[in-house]
Amino acid sequence: MVKVSPEIIFENDYFIVINKPPGLLSIPDREGKEISLKEILLQRYEQIFTVHRLDRETSGIIVFAKEAETHKFLSQAFEERAVEKYYQGIVTGTLPEKQKTIDAAIRESTVKRGVMLIHKNGKPAVTDYEVLEEFGKFSLVQFRIHTGRTHQIRVHMQYVGHPLVCDELYGDGIPVKISSFKRNYKLSKNEEEERPILARTGLHAQRLCFTDMQGNKHDLQAEMPKDMRALLQQLRKNA
Repeated sequence: MVKVSPEIIFENDYFIVINKPPGLLSIPDREGKEISLKEILLQRYEQIFTVHRLDRETSGIIVFAKEAETHKFLSQAFEERAVEKYYQGIVTGTLPEKQKTIDAAIRESTVKRGVMLIHKNGKPAVTDYEVLEEFGKFSLVQFRIHTGRTHQIRVHMQYVGHPLVCDELYGDGIPVKISSFKRNYKLSKNEEEERPILARTGLHAQRLCFTDMQGNKHDLQAEMPKDMRALLQQLRKNA
């Protein structure tokens, strides 16, 4: 059970914007055994409507509507690509092209439920990326997605051969330890074994830009969580 008090980035009478912590479901899953962010919000608000969602392991900015009309308006804005969506992710390796648009359709695997793949008969999926920093074994990349396919960034990065770190579905799933990139790393005296610095898919929904139903423009950002910040700090120190 995740006990969490969601960090509110912005709130008005119509919608609420949260910085979702990693490891928390956006909305209830089929089994309904785990608490979700939506359920936490429903304990505080009379009604909450799902506009879009983030994968469980992905942290960052997510919007919920507080009433039906706003829900319809915002859902349509996401659907019609009227919302600018930016993510930051840590990927494996060094990308030969520092800026690129990946335009590759995605659909669900017919063999493995819940796993998405590139397929010419899939739904259109477009991701822009730009490399922000390089650390040899890893790179920090900014993404802008123009479509909202399930696992889109994760599938597209696997497709170009540089999956997100720690991604169990589309990468090697191996947690990142400091010893994997720091020479002569030694355990501290009170440690029996090294603990990973990042143990979940290294992806963060960083920024959303949209115009609301009242015509107000919003440019909202969510701070990166501690685990990704800690890894980047170590990578910069050892670069």
